Amino acid sequence: MIFKNGELFSGPGGIALGAKLARFTDESGEQWGFKEQWANDFDRDTVDTYKLNILNNLNDKTVYCEDVSKFPIGDKEKLPDIDSLMFGFPCNDYSSVGKQKGLNGVYGPLYSYGVKAMKAYHPKVFVAENVGGLSSANEGHALIQILKEFVETGYHIVPNLYKFEEYGVPQMRHRIIIVGVRNDLYYKGIHFHVPAPTTPNSEDQETAQKAIEDPPIPKNAPNNEIPKTTKRVAERLSYIPEGENAWYIGIPEELKLHVKGAKLSSIYKRLDHNKPAYTVTGSGGGGTHMYHWKENRALTNRERARLQTFPDNFKFIGNKESVRKQIGMAVPPRGAKVVLKAVLKTFAGIDYDWVEPTEKLQLNNLLGSNGIVLKGLDQ
Repeated sequence: MIFKNGELFSGPGGIALGAKLARFTDESGEQWGFKEQWANDFDRDTVDTYKLNILNNLNDKTVYCEDVSKFPIGDKEKLPDIDSLMFGFPCNDYSSVGKQKGLNGVYGPLYSYGVKAMKAYHPKVFVAENVGGLSSANEGHALIQILKEFVETGYHIVPNLYKFEEYGVPQMRHRIIIVGVRNDLYYKGIHFHVPAPTTPNSEDQETAQKAIEDPPIPKNAPNNEIPKTTKRVAERLSYIPEGENAWYIGIPEELKLHVKGAKLSSIYKRLDHNKPAYTVTGSGGGGTHMYHWKENRALTNRERARLQTFPDNFKFIGNKESVRKQIGMAVPPRGAKVVLKAVLKTFAGIDYDWVEPTEKLQLNNLLGSNGIVLKGLDQ
């Protein structure tokens, strides 16, 4: 079965590429996979990147550069029926790095457009993604409200905190992914389970150095321009060992940062060559661009893309800051592949190794402790 897929907040195509990689043929010869039906994002460079790499067609008319509030969700002449829905709703108001305004922020309520699409199309399955900080935003009430709406829309849901370094991604990137199977299908025996980690042990996890250097990045690879580094920044970095940041005790006084209240661990932080990278981000000022473990410079966008598991021939459209943003905001394709392949195997009736969801995200614990009772929810 090939699922006709709709995608909101598509980004440059991390989830979509993961969906392509998840395709397989079962023992009977039937193909299982996802086919793009329509998608949207509000950023022009991001949409062009998606069209170029996922659809191989910059003139494609099924990927819309449009604010989601104006996107014609439910207009089936423009946006036809779908079997699956995927949406990495914006994380800005849920990230633990920010102010965590949650549902009270500008971006916080945008998950509701996913709910709108679920009500309009009743897809067999949906996959929603957000930062780990979602579980603590609004003192935990944001996540509960979101899950409550997903369930009341008619889905059996399995939320889980995926630690992507445990799934073959060379980066300590922790994200909540919620998979929902439509109730009528769930009660017929289609039960999604969290796929078991493929690299649960630290000694098996891919390191930053291996991801960036093995094999070497081709000289003609796109988005690989070496960033400019000022003499002062290079000198400061020369005193910072790998794995340490701008507050390393060995930095001379004249090169230390004197920013009141700023102790973010990622500022001028070098990678540790022998561990997965810390989280690739898409924005931030001086000192937040990720730094090489050995060379006194920030990473190139291609090096960041490798940490996000995009292939070298995946070309990002836009200037350096636009590309940086696209890479940092994307879902790692390799991580998305693991989850989406488990979704396909669930529907195909193929067994796979699985684990229980993260304890604090198990619905009995999460909803029950807050006095919320959802009628008809089979836990």
